[in-house]
Amino acid sequence: MDRKTIGIVLGGVTGRMGYRQHLVRSLLAIREAGGLPLRDGSLLWPEPVLVGRDDAKLRAIAQRHGLTEWTTDLGAALARPDVEIYFDAQVTNAREKAIRAAVAAGKHIYTEKPTAGDLAGAVELAKLADAAGVKHGVVQDKLFLPGLRKLDRLVKGGFFGRILSVRGEFGYWVFEGDWQPAQRPSWNYRTADGGGITVDMFPHWHYLLEQIFAPVRAVTAHVTTHIPRRWDEAGRPYEATADDAAYGIFELDGGIVAQVNSSWAVRVYRDELVEFQVDGTEGSAVAGLRDCRVQHRSMTPKPVWNPDLPATERFREQWQVVPDNEEFRNGFLEQWELFLRHVVEDAPYSWDLWAGARGVQLAELGRRSAREGRRFAVPELEA
Repeated sequence: MDRKTIGIVLGGVTGRMGYRQHLVRSLLAIREAGGLPLRDGSLLWPEPVLVGRDDAKLRAIAQRHGLTEWTTDLGAALARPDVEIYFDAQVTNAREKAIRAAVAAGKHIYTEKPTAGDLAGAVELAKLADAAGVKHGVVQDKLFLPGLRKLDRLVKGGFFGRILSVRGEFGYWVFEGDWQPAQRPSWNYRTADGGGITVDMFPHWHYLLEQIFAPVRAVTAHVTTHIPRRWDEAGRPYEATADDAAYGIFELDGGIVAQVNSSWAVRVYRDELVEFQVDGTEGSAVAGLRDCRVQHRSMTPKPVWNPDLPATERFREQWQVVPDNEEFRNGFLEQWELFLRHVVEDAPYSWDLWAGARGVQLAELGRRSAREGRRFAVPELEA
């Protein structure tokens, strides 16, 4: 079987997501499977070029996985004629400049979100990519989570009737870094480095709400920094200038109201680190990363409020488990395969830089809502 090689520059590959999800569990997984099957019967073989700031870390990764190409010079990597795609998993503040350079070099763009530090930058990237005629995509991994795919299946199957509301809870306790190491990088808590849970999570909530339910038309948010002092990777204390919690109300088409709490300062009392409850006239569902449970209208209990007596009903036991009905693969891998086919075979792909810009827009409006204490409509973006 013929094998076609496609060069891919991976920016930020020494970071947690760039290395674990995008290199190891996606591109190297494709190689381990022998390549990505294409329509013409050939196999597409990803050839990564690792890019980062630390030569020693890059060399270690390359040697660990039998790779031969790495550099600290992004410009040199983008100048290579055997490279067709630039992927970015850097810190947010470095992303826009790198993508601009990649577009100027004529490379197709695939990137983590947020795509830029502000809406103006995100829109400009989308316009530049369109004008250059390069293909572009943004990672929207949570659409591929098993629990949310089951939820999407329920929506498309009409299970809920008219959807009334969505309530999401996301987060966990991120240790401050003094007496236990923090499980997130310190830049997440510095505004100057592009940190903050609003810019991190509101783009996720945007594409989930838009793709599974309906477009977001307005936002009201409260954003705060609950833990103002943290310790970095070297044990040095620093001021946390970025928000670590964001509480949003999103108004969707069709009168759906979505409430989503995002926090790195909350202890988990739920089955999974993220859960969404959807209530409709015909039924309800609770979906997490992997599992989804439902309660149909015909099986809904009739509790009566009486604070003087203990509750006798076991409410959690009154829900049914939604079956898998299919084998769920790694979502990052699946989306990489879709984007590679988009580049090589012109297969359809809808999660582009404009979708990324809409996520940045929602984060920006959420922050503005928190600052000004106002509700903001979400206008359409103009190409």
